[in-house]
Amino acid sequence: MPTATRRQYVKSVVLLAVAAVSLYLLLPGLIAVFSSWRSLEHLDWPFAVLVLLFEVASSFCLWEVDRIALASNGWFPIACAQLAGNALGRIVPGSATPFTVVMLQKAGVDGGEAAAALTASTGLQITTALALPVLALPAIIGGAPINRGLATAAYLGAAVVVLLIGAGAVLFKTDAPLEWIGRVIQRGLNTTLRRRRPVTGLSDELLSDRNFIRTTLDRRWKAAVLAAVGNTGFDYLALLCALRAVGAAPRPSLVVLAYASAELLAQIPFTPGGLGFVEAGLVGTLTLAGVPGPEALAATLLYRLVSYWLPIPVGGVAYLLFRHYRSDQEDQHRSRD
Repeated sequence: MPTATRRQYVKSVVLLAVAAVSLYLLLPGLIAVFSSWRSLEHLDWPFAVLVLLFEVASSFCLWEVDRIALASNGWFPIACAQLAGNALGRIVPGSATPFTVVMLQKAGVDGGEAAAALTASTGLQITTALALPVLALPAIIGGAPINRGLATAAYLGAAVVVLLIGAGAVLFKTDAPLEWIGRVIQRGLNTTLRRRRPVTGLSDELLSDRNFIRTTLDRRWKAAVLAAVGNTGFDYLALLCALRAVGAAPRPSLVVLAYASAELLAQIPFTPGGLGFVEAGLVGTLTLAGVPGPEALAATLLYRLVSYWLPIPVGGVAYLLFRHYRSDQEDQHRSRD
């Protein structure tokens, strides 16, 4: 077995082992959420349908962010790559972005530009999601009755946003930090892993990819930010509708804090898509927001069924459609030749 293949195999096994242990520890919370499935028999169906529609709208906004970051005019390959990569990432931890990049390469996008664009897109989405607690800060400062745990989440989210914006501004506007990061990564790769050819020019490659993203977003940064806000906003509205669908009607400002806390938990890389962490955290924070336990469980189940589980089979269909699309493209090229 080649060394590179062996390393990738070991890495995948380690990630799966960590995910398995994490899911085992989180299993009671997951069982509690899925045990509430009978509550879905009594949904307020208009709101349940809105959950699906808002998640679809959120996905469209996500594709628009990726399309802007890639400076592409096409929607179909970007949507298929995102859906398929997202589906695989919810089965195998850490595989979403690499698989998406491979699919975009097959669609004719440069691999380095695709990786840099997806990184910029993801950073913009995370920053937008974590900025939501800022909307609730005036209510906290004004003395509104908010649970201390949710208030802490708001302050934490605001602090993370400030750090992300500051770090992003430094990396986008100056070369020295990115050059240093490239040198450190390059030195680490060459020191810890045996290679036939040492890695060289990583700093220059990072700067080139950064400049590509900076040029793209500088030209259309307003549209990118608006699409990122739409991606987060529609996802938040889906959670609100899930709560209404199960008969709960908490204050939207408190749900903002619960949603932001769940987004923080979703970034934990131990399980695919934060599975288990998000369910446990969302149920807990919704309870702190005043949602009764049974409604919190049912709303979390409905929201995650639509936002987490439904995209998995949809991603499989998207992959098949992408293969058909690529086959048609290759046939057209052969016919022209």
